[in-house]
Amino acid sequence: MSPAAAPVAPPPGGGDPAPAVFAALADPTRWRLLGTLAEQGEGTATTLAAELPVSRPAVIKHLLVLDRAGLVDRRRQGREVRYRVRPEQLDATAERMRAVAAAWDRRLAAVKRLAEEG
Repeated sequence: MSPAAAPVAPPPGGGDPAPAVFAALADPTRWRLLGTLAEQGEGTATTLAAELPVSRPAVIKHLLVLDRAGLVDRRRQGREVRYRVRPEQLDATAERMRAVAAAWDRRLAAVKRLAEEG
């Protein structure tokens, strides 16, 4: 398994999932895979591999990383495993990023006030 396809697990004890989400999305293939799933609603490793320039086994490894980061879920339907996007994790990460951005905006506004006063 290449370093880019290494599984990324959320921190033990239910800690902050953002690092696992960012690590999973940092790979362009996983980013495209997640986008394809979002557009199609769901897919199998076979149907997703047909959309990407990687093999089915590579798609499975990428889906495992996305699954461990909480970005997709899977369900068995007969002989197939179907994957779909779990938007909750993306929403939670986006909310965390909004909070970080707001904190930085407050800090920069305070620095600006200090610079203008002095």
